[in-house]
Amino acid sequence: MSSLSLAVRDSSTMLRRNLLHARRYPSLTLNLLLTPVMLLLLFVYVFGDVMAAGIGDGGADRSAYLAYLVPGILMLTIGGTTIGSAVSVSNDMAEGIIARFRTMAIHRGSVLVGHVVGSVIQCVMSVVLVGAVAVAIGFRSTDATALEWLLAVGLLTLVSLALTWIAVGMGLSSPNAEAASNNALPLMVLPLLSSAFVPVDAMPGWFQPVAEYQPFTPAIETLRGLLLGTGIGHNGWLAVLWCLGLAVLGYVWSTSLFDRDPK
Repeated sequence: MSSLSLAVRDSSTMLRRNLLHARRYPSLTLNLLLTPVMLLLLFVYVFGDVMAAGIGDGGADRSAYLAYLVPGILMLTIGGTTIGSAVSVSNDMAEGIIARFRTMAIHRGSVLVGHVVGSVIQCVMSVVLVGAVAVAIGFRSTDATALEWLLAVGLLTLVSLALTWIAVGMGLSSPNAEAASNNALPLMVLPLLSSAFVPVDAMPGWFQPVAEYQPFTPAIETLRGLLLGTGIGHNGWLAVLWCLGLAVLGYVWSTSLFDRDPK
C-alpha cells in the first residue's frame, strides 16, 4: 500500500474509534449542547421582546430577534462542542493511549486527524440539533437562496475545523481533562462577547473593539447574512481569513506538541 493509502486507512480507524467513544459516552456532548439551547430559549422567551425593542426601532418583535439570535447561537454551539475535543485529547494523553499509538506501526498523523474529523462531525450534528430547536420555536430562513445555504454550511464546517485544531492543541498542552476544559473555555466565552446577542454598534464604545476585533463577530455576521438573505459586506473575507489563520495555527501547534518526545 502507498503511504497515502495507509494514512487514509489509519485515519479512518482513528475516526471510528473517536465516534464510538462519543456514542458510548454522550454525557459530555449533551452537557455542552445544553448551554446554547438554554441561552436560545432564555433570550427568546424571557428577554426577546426587550432585546428586540432595544436593537430595533422601538417595536417589540420577538420573531425578528429570533432571526437575529440564531446565527450567533449556532456559532456558540460549535465553540462549546470543540471543548469536548480538548477534553477527549487530554484524556488520551493522560491515559497513555497516545504514547501507545506512537509505538505502533500506524501513520503518525492519523491520531490527530481522527480527533479532528470526529469533532467536526460532532459539531455539524450539534448545529443540526440546535438548529432544529430554533426552527421548532419559529426560526425561518425563507429569503436565503440555495447557494447561500450551501455557503452557510461551508462556513459552519470551516469554523468547526479551525476551532477543533485549536482545541486539540489545548488538549495536548493540558496536564489533565479538567485543565483542558478550562483552557478551552474561551471558545465558548468569545461568542458571548461578540455580536451574537446585540449589534456591535449598540454596545458601549469602550467594549466595541473587544466585540469587533475577534474571529466570532465576522463569522456570525457572515452566517447571519447568508441565512437571512442580507448583505455580508467585508465580513465574509474576514471570517474566511480568521478561520484559515486559526486552522493553520492550531495545526502547527498541535502537530508540534504531538511530535514532541514525552518526558
